[in-house]
Amino acid sequence: MKGNIMAKTYVRVDDRLIHGQTIVAWCPTLEVQEIIAVDDASASNAMLKNIMTMGVPSTYKTHIVTTDEAKKLLSADSAKNRLVIVKTADKLAELAEYLPKCEYVILGNLAKRKDTNHQVAGATGIFFLSDSDIAKIDKMVDDGAEIFFQQLPSTSKTEWDKFKKTL
Repeated sequence: MKGNIMAKTYVRVDDRLIHGQTIVAWCPTLEVQEIIAVDDASASNAMLKNIMTMGVPSTYKTHIVTTDEAKKLLSADSAKNRLVIVKTADKLAELAEYLPKCEYVILGNLAKRKDTNHQVAGATGIFFLSDSDIAKIDKMVDDGAEIFFQQLPSTSKTEWDKFKKTL
């Protein structure tokens, strides 16, 4: 993202995209003014977009967009603090070059998928990763991204290196 120094960009990996915790916990804590949910399938489904945005207060500028639309949005200057939400580590890696000034990446909710073979030790069954996910997150960390797991702003965060050891 080209840089308006005042505005901040945060990224959350959460397969639910926009939901109650996003609005009542994350957005106020991060002082978000703009939400960008990136999911090609949701962006092309008017019903899903309506369901996801119906509980979002009008104080938040909200976008549910395709990957290409997200790249355009993230390439433009913004004076608003942004929360970018993606469903998977694949999408996170795909957008990485458009997030160079991202404050940090918060790993949240990831349901079990066909290719997932790692689960957080002791988790409630809501965070699963594939070998490919781990490699992509490792690369982003190696490239300087700050990535950690945190379910809610009120819960403790676990840095990626420590978190990865629980898988």
